Amino acid sequence: MAKIVIEARESGTSTGRYIDKLIEHLHNLKPAHEIVILTKRHRLEFMGQIAPSFESIETGYKAFGFGEQLGLMNQIKSIKPDLVHFTMVQQPVLYPGRVVTTMHDLTTVRFKNPSKNPVVFYFKQQIYKIVNKIAARKSKAVITPTEFVKKDVVSYTGIKSSKVEVTLESADFIVEPSRPIKNLESKKFIMYIGRPFPHKNLERLMDAFALMQQTMPDLYLALAGKKDALYEAHEQYAAKKGIKNVIFTGFISDGELKWLYQNTACYVFPSLSEGFGLPGLEAMIHGAPVASSNSTCLPEVYGDGADYFDPLDSRGMAATVLNIINNVKHAEELKKRGKIQVSKYSWERMAQQTLEVYNRSLQ
Repeated sequence: MAKIVIEARESGTSTGRYIDKLIEHLHNLKPAHEIVILTKRHRLEFMGQIAPSFESIETGYKAFGFGEQLGLMNQIKSIKPDLVHFTMVQQPVLYPGRVVTTMHDLTTVRFKNPSKNPVVFYFKQQIYKIVNKIAARKSKAVITPTEFVKKDVVSYTGIKSSKVEVTLESADFIVEPSRPIKNLESKKFIMYIGRPFPHKNLERLMDAFALMQQTMPDLYLALAGKKDALYEAHEQYAAKKGIKNVIFTGFISDGELKWLYQNTACYVFPSLSEGFGLPGLEAMIHGAPVASSNSTCLPEVYGDGADYFDPLDSRGMAATVLNIINNVKHAEELKKRGKIQVSKYSWERMAQQTLEVYNRSLQ
C-alpha cells in the first residue's frame, strides 16, 4: 500500500471544484492506497464529509510564498509520502519526491490582472512562468483537463506528450431549489457567470449587448459574480458607454444560479482563454442554449452543443446570440444538443483516470 498526498489548498474556490470532485469520487473508488489530504483549516470538516476514510491535515501555506517553498515542502516530507499530487502548478519546486501535477491552463502565463499591483504582479508572473516549466519537467506525470491544454503545455514546457494525461472534468445539476432574482423576473435576459478577469472578455460582451439592444431594447444582460474592484470597473465601463439594462447581480446562491440557467434566453461565454470552460457545461445541464467563444479549448469541450463566435468580434458575437434568441426552433435544438454533450462527461471517470495515473507513477 502506497501513501499518497493530495495537495488541496484551493478547495472551496471556483478552481477548487476540480479538487473537491476528485477527492469525493476518488474516495468512492476505495483505492488500495493510504490517501492524505492537505487543505486549509476551514475545509477540514468538508473533507471529512466527502472522504471520511482519507486523513485530512491542515496546511496554512499560501501559494507563491516563501512558506510554500520551505514550510510546505518540510510538511510534506514529514508525512513521508510515496507520491504527491499537486492539484495546482504552484508547489515547492525543490521537493525531491515523486510528483504528479495538474496543469489547468496557461492563462496566467499570458494575461495580466489589472486589480493587482502591476510591479508585484509582473514579478509573480515571471516566477509563475518558471514554476510551470520546473513543475512539468520534474513531475512523473502531468494531468490536463483538455487536449488543447495538453498540446499547449507540451509546447510551452518542452516535455514529452506521452507524459501528459487528459482527464476530462464534468458538471453537476444543482439540487438546491430554484430561486428567482427579483430584478430579472419577467424579463428576457442573457447571462454570464464568473470572475471578470481581462481574459473573460466582458467589455466586448457588453459592446455586443449594446448592438443587440438596437433591435431588442428590452433585453437584459445579467453578469453574475461577487462584486470586486474588477466588477466595479466593468460597471463604470457600462455607465461610460451608456449601455443600459446591464444587471450586476453580485454574489448569488446556487438556487439563484440555477434559476438564471433555467430562465436565460442564452448563456454567453466570451472568454479568450480557458482550460476547460465548466460554466458552459453547467448551463447546458440546466437546459440553457449556449453561445461560446471559439478560442482555445471551448470547441473541444462544447462540441456541437453550442454556437460559436470570434471573441474579438463584437458584431459577430451579437449576431450569434441574436440568432439563438430569435430562432425558437434552433434554440430548442441547441438545448437538446447541449444535454447530449454534457452527458459525455463524468467526475467518476475523471477520478478513475487519475487513480490510474497514480498507479503508473508509483511503478
